[in-house]
This record gives sequence, structure tokens and C-alpha cells, in this order.
Amino acid sequence: FTHQGIPYPVTMCTSETFQALDTFEARSDDIVLASYPKCGSNWLLHIVKFPVLECGDPEKYQSRPLHNLFCKLTVCIFKRMKQFSSPRILATHLHYDKLPGSIFENNAKILVLFRNPKDTAVSFFHFHNDVPDIPSYGSWDEFFRQFMKGQVSWGSYFDFAINWNKHIDDANVKFILYEDLKENLTSGVKQIAEFLGFSLTEEQIETISTRSTFQAMRAKSQETHGAVGRFLFRKGKIALVSGISSEVGDWKNLFRETQSQAMDEKFQECGSGYSPFPIHRAAEAGEPKGSEAPQAPPLPGTTQQIPSWGSSQ
Repeated sequence: FTHQGIPYPVTMCTSETFQALDTFEARSDDIVLASYPKCGSNWLLHIVKFPVLECGDPEKYQSRPLHNLFCKLTVCIFKRMKQFSSPRILATHLHYDKLPGSIFENNAKILVLFRNPKDTAVSFFHFHNDVPDIPSYGSWDEFFRQFMKGQVSWGSYFDFAINWNKHIDDANVKFILYEDLKENLTSGVKQIAEFLGFSLTEEQIETISTRSTFQAMRAKSQETHGAVGRFLFRKGKIALVSGISSEVGDWKNLFRETQSQAMDEKFQECGSGYSPFPIHRAAEAGEPKGSEAPQAPPLPGTTQQIPSWGSSQ
């Protein structure tokens, strides 16, 4: 299914979905979680639910199924969403300009999660080939070509990043990096809670962080996610739907040197005239440091260096 030039999974989007989005009424206390697929959206949702719904008391949350707590904008029955108590958590992979206008008119808070595009592409490739009932790709090279052209579900990562990056200074928007959460989850939880206006004690923040690790989420997956929990957080390869068990830098196992360079060049093009964060910080995350990562030319009209992403070797 294609809408306004962007391909969408037919299991989640139809023309009727977008008609309903046009009339969707957001609330001022709605919380929107925006991310490109495989950037860790389920992880962010898990983190946000604790302070939002239970004000830092995770024990109350553990027995409540996921589908009673939030809604994905493209799959929910919108009449059902009206019955959700505030604050509602709305998760989406839509580009900025495809979201309902009422979200911006009512100044709902938006968390935008980014991840290194190379790791994102690899995780997305595995997702297509390991999850039943969605199209698979014959090879990594085939998927990479389609990813670079934006001919995958939810469209181009690059367009998604550019569209959101224009709003980096909006007061109701906060950018988060997957890699930053991996490096210091406690700090990430604190920043998220502060942005959303929740006052948590250090003990509450630590508790939320502890219960938001992949191991903790997997242990409680059937309680929190019902029948799909075992699939989302299974042991083995990776929990592909949540996208949180892949290690930073996994892209080096699949990317050819020419592919790594092609993506670097693509972001050089995308970065011209835009803030280096989050597009280039996301690209830089997990890359070699120091002598292994030679400096690229600065962004036009600035002194800000565009990070080089290093070699796939």
C-alpha cells in the first residue's frame, strides 16, 4: 500500500487509516513517540509508560497488558482511542508532515528516537526475513538497494530524519538517541521524565532503569505484552520487533565497504543546511573514535564537523 509516495505495510495502514488521521483529535497532554522502524520504539514505550502511567511506581504496571496502555496511530481503532484516559501515549513511524495537524495545534509533547542508520538498516533487514507474514528479501544487497531508495515500509530513513531534524528547536519536541540510552539508561530515563514534566526521585529513576533493561523486559514479557511477549523478547538472535537487543555497531557484519561509503555520502547530502543533531549524531553513534574516524569537511556555513562513519572493515 502506497500513500503520497511512501510505501506502508498493509497490515497496519490503509487509505481509511489516513482519512481517519485527518480528523484525529489530539489532546494537549498526549505524548507522541516517533521513530523510524527498528530504532527501539518498543523500548522507548516501555520506559515512558512507567513515569507517565504510574508516576514512578512500576509495581502497579506489571500486570496490565500493553494494548490497554497505548496506541499506534496507524493501527488503532480511533473510536477506542477516545476512551483512553489521559495522558495517552501515541506511537508512530510516520514522518513529521504525515502526522495529524491537531498534534501540533494542541502542542502535544513529542519524543523522537533516532538510531545509527547502518544498525537500523541491518535490524530492518533481519526483521523482514525472520518475522512471518511480511515480505522477505533474497539477500542483504537487495534490501540495501531498496533501503537507500526509500522503497521499504515507512519510506526513507533519510527523509524521516530530515523532516524531523527541521524541528529540533521546537519546544514540544525532544530528540533521543538509541545509543545514548544503551550507554546510560539512567540518564536517559531522567531526561525523558523531566521533559514530560514528571518529578521522580533518584530511587524511582533507578527502579525504572533497572526494569527497562532487555533482560528485565523479557522476564515480564508475557505479563506486559500478552501472547506476543514470547516472540517480542525471545532468546536467540534478537528480539527483532523491539529492536533493543542488537548491539551498537552490528552493521559491520553485513555492510560492504562500498555500501558504508554510499550511506556516508547520502548523509553528507542530507546534512547540508541542517543541524548536525540528530542526523549526524545518530550516524556517528557507535562509530570508531580518534584516528579510526577521520574528520569530514564542516557543514556549509558552519564550523560543525560532519562525523565520518569509518570503515566496515
